[in-house]
Amino acid sequence: MAGTVLLDTQGGVRVITLNRPDVLNAFNAEMGEALADALRDAERDAGVRCVLLAAAGRGFCAGQDLREALAGSLADVLRARYNRIVLRMRTMEKPVVAAVNGVAAGAGCNLALAADLRVASDRASFIEAFSRIGLVPDSGGTWLLPRLVGVGRALEMMLLAEPVDAATAERIGLVNRVVPHDTLMPRALEWAARLAEGPTRAYGLIKRGLEHNLSADLRGGLEYEAYLQEIAGRTADYREGVAAFVAKRPPAYRGE
Repeated sequence: MAGTVLLDTQGGVRVITLNRPDVLNAFNAEMGEALADALRDAERDAGVRCVLLAAAGRGFCAGQDLREALAGSLADVLRARYNRIVLRMRTMEKPVVAAVNGVAAGAGCNLALAADLRVASDRASFIEAFSRIGLVPDSGGTWLLPRLVGVGRALEMMLLAEPVDAATAERIGLVNRVVPHDTLMPRALEWAARLAEGPTRAYGLIKRGLEHNLSADLRGGLEYEAYLQEIAGRTADYREGVAAFVAKRPPAYRGE
């Protein structure tokens, strides 16, 4: 029987597919543990240079499965399950792309926001559903969403808890691209494959720099950029990039 998370490797791309389609890929303990393990393994595997997070069925992720009997308080579940998944995605020094095929609700919405890039089907929708049941957005939502769409839009989504369709999501910067539903995975894989062929160390340092400088002042930000550039300038990919530029040929990055 298939597991709650499916894994596939295509070149340097690790495709991680949420696989509880009968409940719109709502999280239970098994799926949370499997996703955390899959992300950890992708981060540690030097052959993986990009992660593509996808979902089976007609929905991306409906958030927490409310039928699950929780072992511990809501805060305990957040700390043990969702927080470590979101932190892994944000701090992994490899690009993470989300292919959003349908509804992304609650923690499922914020799971999509934790990716570096989002490609959405024209059937996708996003909803910060927490206030509908008297809860507060979690799984990074209060940190991630305002940074993507601004405080006003974020509060609108969180307070009114109304779904945002794919076209609106693209217009307000919630997703990077909206594509016809039937082309979602080919387009997302195209992006992921392109990233997997790129300078992986530089991508990781870019993520590190953005994360750090979101809370830095200009002077501190400039100094941190210099620190990261010193690291990047010592990589094999930098040497290859310069050599390819001089030779007027495409670079052959190894992610080193």
